[in-house]
Amino acid sequence: MVIIGAGFGGLEVAKALGRAGIATTIIDRHNHHLFQPLLYQVATAALSATDVAEPIRKVLRPHKSVQVLFGEVTEIDTQARRVHLDCGQSVPYDHLVLAAGAGHGYFGHDDWAQWAPGLKTIEDARRIRSRLLLTFERAERSTDPDERRRLLSVAIIGGGPTGVEMAGAIAELSRHTLARDFRTIDPTATRVTLVEAGPRLLAGFSEELSEYARARLTRLGVRIRTGEAVDNVGPTSISIAGQPEPTGLVIWAAGISASPLAKHLGETDRAGRIAVDDTLAVPDLDGVFALGDVAVCTGADGKPLPGLAQVAKQQGEHLGRSLAAQIRTGEALQPFRYRSRGNTAIVGRHAAVFEHRTLKVKGWFAWLAWAVVHVYLLVGFQHRLLVSMQWLWRYLTYERGARLIAGDDASFHDPVVPRGMV
Repeated sequence: MVIIGAGFGGLEVAKALGRAGIATTIIDRHNHHLFQPLLYQVATAALSATDVAEPIRKVLRPHKSVQVLFGEVTEIDTQARRVHLDCGQSVPYDHLVLAAGAGHGYFGHDDWAQWAPGLKTIEDARRIRSRLLLTFERAERSTDPDERRRLLSVAIIGGGPTGVEMAGAIAELSRHTLARDFRTIDPTATRVTLVEAGPRLLAGFSEELSEYARARLTRLGVRIRTGEAVDNVGPTSISIAGQPEPTGLVIWAAGISASPLAKHLGETDRAGRIAVDDTLAVPDLDGVFALGDVAVCTGADGKPLPGLAQVAKQQGEHLGRSLAAQIRTGEALQPFRYRSRGNTAIVGRHAAVFEHRTLKVKGWFAWLAWAVVHVYLLVGFQHRLLVSMQWLWRYLTYERGARLIAGDDASFHDPVVPRGMV
């Protein structure tokens, strides 16, 4: 058994097979499992990277039949039934589970990536955090009022949960945490713009909760631009519906593209995902399965399941049990049935939205439920305790403890723009 990817889905498959004592190899290009739903808090200096990541070997330590390989898969040879790694090594398989997740999707404008980083990995979060904090530092030392205004303008592209959460977190960071730390600039004057090409924010939620999120972000000072698409991203500005907007930082939260490994299994859709049947098997490929963001799996309503952590986690738990039963007793693979636990998004200090079927909750209670659920889902007791304590401290003091500018982005080149030119 070979599993590619140690995200929510792949890790659950490995755990289930490990409990059954089945020889399994899990391969990942990172040595840690990442809790992506809280990654935006690393990017906005609320949490440290170690608070949302756990070594894969530590998570799977109790399962002696599971081997962890650190490496990047470059090719899947379905004819020879082998997986090839970037180090030159290849691994044979009887059964293969592709759970490699997804990366950023720029809708054919990959050149925008250098100016509009997305948020999928710890490296992404650190890069955004460094660039975000650098905009304030550069504005502090700038003597040009126009350049200061540009540097203190942040644009977030994409009005889904990630974009909404990022916009709220950056607005609170500038208006509360940084408000008294600078002498030349006024961080509270930071202009945060959230751009969504669709008609409203949080399209996966009801209109009532979408409007609540819009109102809460507006109260935080976030400019909302819906029904307008970004048609260009450059080093010092973006263009929204043909209108230039000077920016000091752009963050991409608009689209994803599945791992290119999916193409090794057959034809994919526009987002790069491979279709699977109700058992999560890839048609016409014996013993090959796919789940999570890399797969198209339809729900009971006939629509593709959303790319959520809870979907991948449930798929992994189900597939792991089903494969273990098939391998040990010959039992037929069982169809997967997704059971939604509801959708949630945080939109600022003690404000969130939660929706599950006909139940709609907003405000402080939804924020508390969001916090409890996310702490519970964190891997490792120490992470739950530490994150809970940090959240409580931040709630009482507005302070943030991970405000570090480090790595290559500490010297990230910000183009010098002549006065009056954008």
